[in-house]
Amino acid sequence: MSLFDQIDSTRAPRHVAIIMDGNGRWAKSQGKERIFGHSHGVESVRAALKAATRSGVKFLTLYAFSTENWNRPKEEVDALMNLLVQTIIGELPELDENQVRLHAIGDLEKLPFDCNSQLQTAMQHTAHHSRVNLILALNYSARWEITHAVRQIVAEGIEADKITDELFASKLSTAAFPDPELLIRTSGEERISNFLLWQIAYAELYFTPTLWPDFREEDFYAAIVDYQSRERRFGKTSEQIASEPIPDPY
Repeated sequence: MSLFDQIDSTRAPRHVAIIMDGNGRWAKSQGKERIFGHSHGVESVRAALKAATRSGVKFLTLYAFSTENWNRPKEEVDALMNLLVQTIIGELPELDENQVRLHAIGDLEKLPFDCNSQLQTAMQHTAHHSRVNLILALNYSARWEITHAVRQIVAEGIEADKITDELFASKLSTAAFPDPELLIRTSGEERISNFLLWQIAYAELYFTPTLWPDFREEDFYAAIVDYQSRERRFGKTSEQIASEPIPDPY
């Protein structure tokens, strides 16, 4: 029996974010270079997207490349960028078939020209799709995003007493998306690594020892099942939560 059968479709998280970790260690275990792990991680992206779509998740954000990743060896960074371009081009037919809309967040202007150009083309190509939203975090870090938002507020001359949570959130690169309810990190590491720090204030965190290239649909379903076993109180008591009507997730 698949773990999918244990999922309550009426309580699926609307937005799931994933820190895709473990590509390098997986490649090393195979006696290969790190890029070998990144290449095999593409299949895991397909699996996660397929499982998210089947589970009723509407937004899937993947931490694909952080601002700190520029510090890796140049050969690995160049190979990653080439892989990203090839993957974007190669996945367009499947994105079309499954009605997936592609988005990207991060300091995209600092990506290599070819990479950014293909990314922009793919986002425009899929802009009319609405079944599920795939959000790639590229050249992204939460500290960069928060600093950028503050700079916008200052540049617009907004007075301090006018700044609210809602206004600040509107200046973030995720302003068009709901906050994630569930954050998954693979490879057994248990840290956030500068990812969506503002947005995951009330997200459930799920850590799995599975290395990213081994991550498949059942791993995603396991995270959803675990998520649905938790009580989300948002500062309230269990009794208060029990007395409230079940909200419409959509």
